[in-house]
Amino acid sequence: MEGGWPAGRGLLLCLTVNLLLQGKGGTFTINCTGFDQYGVDPAAFQAVFDRKAFRPVINYSMPTQVNISFTLSAILEVDAQLQLLTSFLWINLMWDNPFISWNPKECVNINKLTISAENLWIPDIFILQSMDVDKVPPGLTAYVSSEGRIKYDRPVRVTSICNLDIFYFPFDQQNCTYTFSSFLYTVDSMVLGMEKEVWEITNTSRDIIQTQGEWELLGITKATPKMSVGSNTYDQIMFYVAIRRRPSLYVINLLVPSSFLVAIDALSFYLPAESENRAPFKITLLLGYNVFLLMMNDLLPASGTPLISIYFALCLSLMVLSLLETIFITYLLHLATTQPPPMPRWLHSLLLHSTSPTKCCPTVPQKGTKDLDLTPSHLPGLKEPVELVGKVPDPREAELSGCPGSTGSQQEGEAQKQHLVGLWVQFGHVMDTLLFRLYLLFMATSVITVIVLWNT
Repeated sequence: MEGGWPAGRGLLLCLTVNLLLQGKGGTFTINCTGFDQYGVDPAAFQAVFDRKAFRPVINYSMPTQVNISFTLSAILEVDAQLQLLTSFLWINLMWDNPFISWNPKECVNINKLTISAENLWIPDIFILQSMDVDKVPPGLTAYVSSEGRIKYDRPVRVTSICNLDIFYFPFDQQNCTYTFSSFLYTVDSMVLGMEKEVWEITNTSRDIIQTQGEWELLGITKATPKMSVGSNTYDQIMFYVAIRRRPSLYVINLLVPSSFLVAIDALSFYLPAESENRAPFKITLLLGYNVFLLMMNDLLPASGTPLISIYFALCLSLMVLSLLETIFITYLLHLATTQPPPMPRWLHSLLLHSTSPTKCCPTVPQKGTKDLDLTPSHLPGLKEPVELVGKVPDPREAELSGCPGSTGSQQEGEAQKQHLVGLWVQFGHVMDTLLFRLYLLFMATSVITVIVLWNT
């Protein structure tokens, strides 16, 4: 017939359609003769096993969707020097294999099977930030449902790059990234999706690691950008993991002892300035603080300059400054009692304007400081100028002692010397007061800073 199909071509087309239909029925449906109450015959899945080297799709123009989720079960190590985070993950992958299906009613009501993972096609999902070889334990299995859905779980120890900021150590929070992507398949062959919601991943991970180690999980967020490499585009899912260090260990072992030593050093201002025990006491504290820093050095980060290191440096500087001030005051008092030098006019004016009656230190009552308008509260433990240079002789006492040559000029010289001693003693006390107030300001600032950082 004109315009019709030739007889040979029509016969060939019928044979081809018949073979395709038979192939579809025999290839995509598992024969239930291999299922019984004692197990499943591996021969029933042999056709699927033979295809494990190829991506399981009927039409290669259609991409395979792989759903991803994970559980962060442990944070093993955070290396601030190498900027590495070592963690333990349970990675969950799920995808469909159209070459696997069976009717559970015809197959002794079996809805799910476990098959060795080495017999199936496994998507090459990896973590971009990983710096170690992906060591998967051998002998893992995958769950296969009657609809051809495959669920594959594998534990992974991940050593990944993480941009660590340790400035607020031990109150630091870190944000690390896990980027899941395929190494071979572009978006034309593989697309990634979520098996669970992010809040489910966060809650499950937090419940597992909440009682382990020094780190706690704050939250997990995600993003789904595309990665372009040359002319190829790869699908990927980025998980941002926020973790926070538990600071209790470091507060108890570092901050509390350091604060006690600084407080004791501040209390040393209660000792008299001319006492011989003040300088040795401060030297002992300084040596003890250095020993403490050497012993606790292993708890500090090996790299970077965290805020706690600055705090220790300031504590050490204050203690050294306090010791130098004690040495200077001791020398000044010794010089004032032997041959007091005249006080410069600018320093005398500064003393007049800088003193105030505010109480801050323990004191010993004083006499002879009224000319500076200073109350006894400003002179902790300092002797009176009269005690340091000796008592000025009274004219009647001089006359009775057979010293009629004692004149008023001698008395005036002694009084002037006593006055200079009082000025230098007061200058030393003002230095003690200022340094003591600096200690109080530093300790108050440190306590407030710790409270704020701990609660943020």
